[in-house]
Amino acid sequence: MFNTRILATAAIVAAVANMSVAHAASGNTSTATGSASATIIAPIVLTHTSGSSLNFGKFTTGTGGTIVVTSGGTATATGDVGIAPGSSGAADAFSLTGDTSRNFGISTTGGSITNGSSSMAFTTTPSAASGTTSSTGTASFTVGGTLTVGTGLVTGAYTGTYTATVTYQ
Repeated sequence: MFNTRILATAAIVAAVANMSVAHAASGNTSTATGSASATIIAPIVLTHTSGSSLNFGKFTTGTGGTIVVTSGGTATATGDVGIAPGSSGAADAFSLTGDTSRNFGISTTGGSITNGSSSMAFTTTPSAASGTTSSTGTASFTVGGTLTVGTGLVTGAYTGTYTATVTYQ
């Protein structure tokens, strides 16, 4: 019986010795190194050109109409509005700096010009809806607009503001 026990113990030890710990088979796992990068570009900065202004010129109102100034600065009147002899309109001007050869969009708002309690609304139109900075990172554009002229307006100088925005695309 002692031999039987030794044989049984030997059989158990042999069976346990033949059992192996499960290992991952070759090719089930692989590791590689990735890369990361980033590029900081110059911010886009819009500047109003000193001395420029969207100028609708001098005119008489009659029963009303519009004054249209192209982005090239040419003014024309519609309706019962007359541009005064010797008066001309002018487009506004902006310049920008930013990253080189980068596309950007242009948007402008309308506004109103006022003299006391009298006001006239206007819309604006940039010379282009988008652009691309040069190889030195610069660009420029102009802004024209349409002024709606009513009746019974106070004579004198009218002023107001609007905004222009440029955004990288």
